[in-house]
Amino acid sequence: MRQARRYARRDTRRLATVTAGALLALTASMGSATSAVAAGAAGGAGVADGPKMPDFRGRGLIHVFSGVDYRTKVEVRDVGGDHRNVLWPLSWKVCAQSPDEGKEIGDRTVRIGVVKNNEKCPKGASV
Repeated sequence: MRQARRYARRDTRRLATVTAGALLALTASMGSATSAVAAGAAGGAGVADGPKMPDFRGRGLIHVFSGVDYRTKVEVRDVGGDHRNVLWPLSWKVCAQSPDEGKEIGDRTVRIGVVKNNEKCPKGASV
């Protein structure tokens, strides 16, 4: 029985990893087109300016992956207090982000604080 649970956990982790990888690959292919549209909508930003951070707060986590360049490293964590693993982006919404809206992303890591869709964001949530 113990061994069966161990194999089930391993298979669940493997499935979650494969699912997340497939989702990221899909959003990466959409991300470059979205970044180009966002850059054009920025109103003639200079060539030397890097991409600006959009405001993702209150939106679904999936918008983060499709809204930033696919090469940007994104760190996601549960800010609801339960320290849960974030495996399926469609089930989570953004409460906090770093860098703030309008700041240049550059080579920085984007940090996102999330809670489940049916939960309220905690006051003063930060990443």
